[in-house]
Amino acid sequence: MISDVLTLNRSAIQTDLFDLVGNTPLIPLHRVFAHPNGVELYAKAEWFNPGGSVKDRPAREIILSAERAGDLHEGVTLLDATSGNMGIAYATLCAARGYKVELAIPANAGPERLSLLRTLGANLILTDPMDGTDGAQQEARRRYASDPDRYFYADQYNNPANWQAHYRTTGAEVWEQTDGRVTHFVAGLGTSGTLTGTGRRLREFNPDVRLISVQPNSPLHGLEGLKHMPTALRPGIYDESLADENVEVPTEDAYDMARRLAREEGLFVGVSAAAAVAAAIRVASTLQEGVVVTLLPDAGFKYVSERFWRE
Repeated sequence: MISDVLTLNRSAIQTDLFDLVGNTPLIPLHRVFAHPNGVELYAKAEWFNPGGSVKDRPAREIILSAERAGDLHEGVTLLDATSGNMGIAYATLCAARGYKVELAIPANAGPERLSLLRTLGANLILTDPMDGTDGAQQEARRRYASDPDRYFYADQYNNPANWQAHYRTTGAEVWEQTDGRVTHFVAGLGTSGTLTGTGRRLREFNPDVRLISVQPNSPLHGLEGLKHMPTALRPGIYDESLADENVEVPTEDAYDMARRLAREEGLFVGVSAAAAVAAAIRVASTLQEGVVVTLLPDAGFKYVSERFWRE
């Protein structure tokens, strides 16, 4: 018994942090959706990644691609804009590599996210809250333009390594975990990398898989991490033609679903995850049969100070 434990521990010690990204569990939702016969609903739990969110996938791919190209190395600082999760993923993985990280982030980002980023050693550039992540992107671009030799500008909103990470990993995982039975994939739009990469891979496995994008129903919303595409600075990797359907979710519906998931399923998730589940339930409710899969970008621990939990 002791020798078995020591063997497992040695194996764990030899594992690189980058190798722990991906292969997250697919969880059936039993209570928030009353399953009619023939319809199944599953959610992919991305907080099992080492940095605690789905953003570990594109962050890993962006870092590795930049290393291969010679753009990221000792003496260069990784620079990007973030609303929180991507920054935490960068900071986590770059700490493991010994790289410096500088992030433009809206000043009204939650205290949990700001504290985590500072703890991980990231240098934060706080931008105008009224400008959201669009303003953070503009500041990151300004900084890079003023001193390009100092930075590797990761540019998550336009870097193809973002969606390619999901093409390589998330799409293949969803297909394998459902034994190829997935019929609908539902994902929120932030950078749009998750839907773009996963959707393209699933369509290669089965051209009939339906793709559903999720976004807020208003430019003024509380769905952290999601973009209202008609009014936002559109990511360069966004493929508007990819989704078969777009579902708009009100902030209040996502807040309500976050509370329900915690209390009925034991899943403590962030609001973008709750919005995705609300949209997935809307899709699943129209079906007579099918396997609907959505993705939960992160857990709720970075949002515990939000008042909606107590409502």
